[in-house]
Amino acid sequence: MGSAAFSRDVCLVLLLLNSCGATGTADADECSEATDDCHIDALCQNTPKSFKCICKAGYKGDGKHCEDMDECENEYNGGCVHECINIPGNYRCTCYDGFMLAHDGHNCLDVDECLDNNGGCQQVCVNTMGSYECQCTDGFFLSDNQHTCIHRSEDGMNCMNKDHGCAHICRETPKGRVACECRPGYELHSNQRDCTLTCNYGNGGCQHICEDTDVGPVCSCHQKYALHSDSKTCIETCAVNNGGCDRTCKDTATGVRCSCPVGFTLQPDGKTCKDIDECQENNGGCDHFCRNTVGSFECSCQKGFKLLTNERSCQDIDECSFERTCDHTCINYPGSYECKCNNGYTLYGLTHCGDIDECSINNGSCEHGCVNTQGGYECVCPSGQKLHWNRKDCIGNDLDLTHLCRDGVCVCVCVCCHGCTTLLVLSELVKCLVNGKPAPRAQLSCTKVGGVEVCSLSCPSKALFLADSENSYTLSCGVPVQPGKTSQKRNDTSPVQSCADTLSPPIKQKARFKIKDAKCHLKPRNQEKHRDSSKHSVQGGQFPCTDNCQVTFVNLKCDSSKKRRRGRKSPSKEVSHITAEFEMEMKDEEASDSCNMECVREKMKQRLQSAIRTLRKSINKQQFYIQVSGTAYEVAQRAARQPDAAEACSTGQVLMDGKCVSCPVGTFYSGDQQQCVQCPVGTYQDTEGQLSCEPCPSTEGQGAVGAKNVSECGGQCPAGHFSFDGFRPCQPCPLGAFQPESGRVLCFACGGGIMTKKVGSTSFRDCEAKVHCAPGHYYNSATHRCIRCPPGTYQAEFGQNYCITCPGNTTTDFDGATNVSHCKNQVCGGELGELMGYIESPNYPGDYPSNVDCVWTINPANKRRILIVVPEIFLPIEDECGDVLVMRKSAMPTSVTTYETCQTYERPIAFTSRSRKLWIQFRSNEGNSGKGFQVPYVTYDEDYQRLIEDIVRDGRLYASENHQEILKDKKLIKALFEVLANPHNYFHSTVQESKAMFPRSFIKLLRSKVTRFLRPYK
Repeated sequence: MGSAAFSRDVCLVLLLLNSCGATGTADADECSEATDDCHIDALCQNTPKSFKCICKAGYKGDGKHCEDMDECENEYNGGCVHECINIPGNYRCTCYDGFMLAHDGHNCLDVDECLDNNGGCQQVCVNTMGSYECQCTDGFFLSDNQHTCIHRSEDGMNCMNKDHGCAHICRETPKGRVACECRPGYELHSNQRDCTLTCNYGNGGCQHICEDTDVGPVCSCHQKYALHSDSKTCIETCAVNNGGCDRTCKDTATGVRCSCPVGFTLQPDGKTCKDIDECQENNGGCDHFCRNTVGSFECSCQKGFKLLTNERSCQDIDECSFERTCDHTCINYPGSYECKCNNGYTLYGLTHCGDIDECSINNGSCEHGCVNTQGGYECVCPSGQKLHWNRKDCIGNDLDLTHLCRDGVCVCVCVCCHGCTTLLVLSELVKCLVNGKPAPRAQLSCTKVGGVEVCSLSCPSKALFLADSENSYTLSCGVPVQPGKTSQKRNDTSPVQSCADTLSPPIKQKARFKIKDAKCHLKPRNQEKHRDSSKHSVQGGQFPCTDNCQVTFVNLKCDSSKKRRRGRKSPSKEVSHITAEFEMEMKDEEASDSCNMECVREKMKQRLQSAIRTLRKSINKQQFYIQVSGTAYEVAQRAARQPDAAEACSTGQVLMDGKCVSCPVGTFYSGDQQQCVQCPVGTYQDTEGQLSCEPCPSTEGQGAVGAKNVSECGGQCPAGHFSFDGFRPCQPCPLGAFQPESGRVLCFACGGGIMTKKVGSTSFRDCEAKVHCAPGHYYNSATHRCIRCPPGTYQAEFGQNYCITCPGNTTTDFDGATNVSHCKNQVCGGELGELMGYIESPNYPGDYPSNVDCVWTINPANKRRILIVVPEIFLPIEDECGDVLVMRKSAMPTSVTTYETCQTYERPIAFTSRSRKLWIQFRSNEGNSGKGFQVPYVTYDEDYQRLIEDIVRDGRLYASENHQEILKDKKLIKALFEVLANPHNYFHSTVQESKAMFPRSFIKLLRSKVTRFLRPYK
């Protein structure tokens, strides 16, 4: 296309130059100035430096001398069936009397004179070919004028007698006899009574040609007409102008018979075919759009739908079933789809997801430092401080608080860094838990029931359940004293340091247990067994650590595997291993003069080890249970029976629509009810599939049922307020400060000495800045000016003091961007496979960036050629082809070019490469941008070159909208490409599957091509 356009432009330039003349003088137009010497019957045509004479139509000669052509001289009589009259420069046909010229200007048709005043006949008028005759009724005979009738007499032999015997005219002689005469054009028969017709009257009754013979006129017809069985009439044949038929013509004994193909109807003239507009009736049976075509119609669908193979029905295109539709989550809608990104990511380029740099948004609302991570971010605090429960503010870490509850009042013993001890009463600032008790701890207790050790681990809070796989899970309870030593990171949500914080390091123990013939499956304890054990519990003694074995942190990991015994053919046995980590706090108050801290540590360590030994016995007997939210769970189970549908799901999951789904955030899995239950007021759960809900930091019992995170717990300071712990009572942000979030311990300063309009401000826009910045700008508090957002950032809102960094690896084409859609990926897209692949403009399907220079090279294997399909391409033409896609043999501009365009084409096109390999380049300038392109290709065996070219060059491949949609359908193109790349893939699809994929017209087109290719001589 590009080369053709170039050649055309060169030709136009050369033509313009030649017309100007070599000397630069203007060419004289002899024709308009009448200085030519052309004949009066010739046309003058001006040429560069001269002129040319051409005889007019109907004349012959060299232009300087022209003479009339006598069209009537040819053997066809100029095509006239009667008379041909030559006129200057033309000719015309005329007809004999009694005939009229047909619409074709050549044939002659009989005139029915009887239609006009009964032909002048007094009684009966009979039309004949080329004439007519009058007749009389019985008792009358025709007078000499051949029009009026005379009453007949029955006496004598005079002309008044009815039996005078003359065929035409009767004359009485002097002797009383009669003599017969004939009308003009007739001759008297030898019997002196009858009259014989000649060609001189009504053309002898012949429609075309009449010849007098001894037996009378003999009729014949003009060339390419046939004589009717009446031997007079000339009937049309299909050899002449298709018999006058629009479409199908068939010769019959009575003339031509016209018929119309399907989709047309024959008009009353018996000749013309009129297209049937099928769309007028029931929309042609089409679901969406019906477009009438000549002789047929075509159904099409709305955007986002595809036409089924019945070529009537429309079906939604499930774009989410295509490869690479969305980076993260794709949601299909009727006629459309939507891409959504995971938390911490934002959408750009319509389908792509990039990490949000939350730190660029007002420093992530962090009090101090902010570190961006993939899909999230973290606030960090300076040395000597730690994060508040809201994970954004920092609180002091230079003293340790040990909280005790006395008479419902929380008393904090502050151990300062210098060793001093102070007693503080914080009755108004810190609330104690229900009943004035400290935060509940994990409790490990063991008893002996019926001679069997039974142990249970109670986990009242901080429980985290993680189903690693079908045969493995992890359960942790509590918070480690030294965070980071556990396998699962936990967030401590206490508003200040909890009562469990101690000065002495904790006691840690790790143990590994083995359970035979059991599978790791955390299931609620059998209720019957639970009641039986309760009956016998009073009989057993209690083991050490019943009252004092409060553990700060427990982490259990259970793994199952099948083990086959050596030399035995018995089925493999399930073996489960439990790895347990315990942390136990040191209690300084137990130290005395007789037993110092080291002594206390050793005793507590022995107590924990003794409890672990007892725990091992209970595990071996499968009598170890975990108590969470009032439900006792067995750590492992024997596979004694087939689980029912409800038990087929892992703990923490329920069956919904035949699928196992984890209990969502804001709920917990109730083992007793075997369903998801909403978190009660005063608790929350921000993780899926958990067995309990966590208590809110605030103990006022506020908040809603089913809280999904700490911010829904209630009791927090609203936006525009703060307090020392983020909970009520709160203070409004002072003048010059604002706070957009709830549950914060501070407010952000406007900066630059700027004040807010009022206390309790919630946004920087409440700061009385000197300038109200427009989108694409941010306010600089130091200079009090609006600064354009630098490249790679944007700001969509008014009056902000920051710009947001573009997601992922995207950037903007310019500064001052106002929307995330201005953020574009600069990477040249595509996958170049050996057999199939595609090239893609950067940021597709979003607008491509400016100043792009992409280069791809397709170099197929030996004896393979390249087929390319361009489904659609969007390149703006407003900037004079500044954005161009070119495909040629090499980077040399003079190399063989296969394809070049700088325009938008929504109609697909397929073509083969003119060279064995392709060098492809896409360039854009700083002007307009567009959606770009995604162009697939396939390489095929060069033995099929003639077949492939025959298909892609056939206009029928693109004429139908249905065929165009096939070339745009990613699934269908992939199916076709897979067969072209490897013809053996053809046998992977059945005939029915092919018919279900492609419309009949498309299959018919391909079948005809393939048949002709395989059987060229058939």
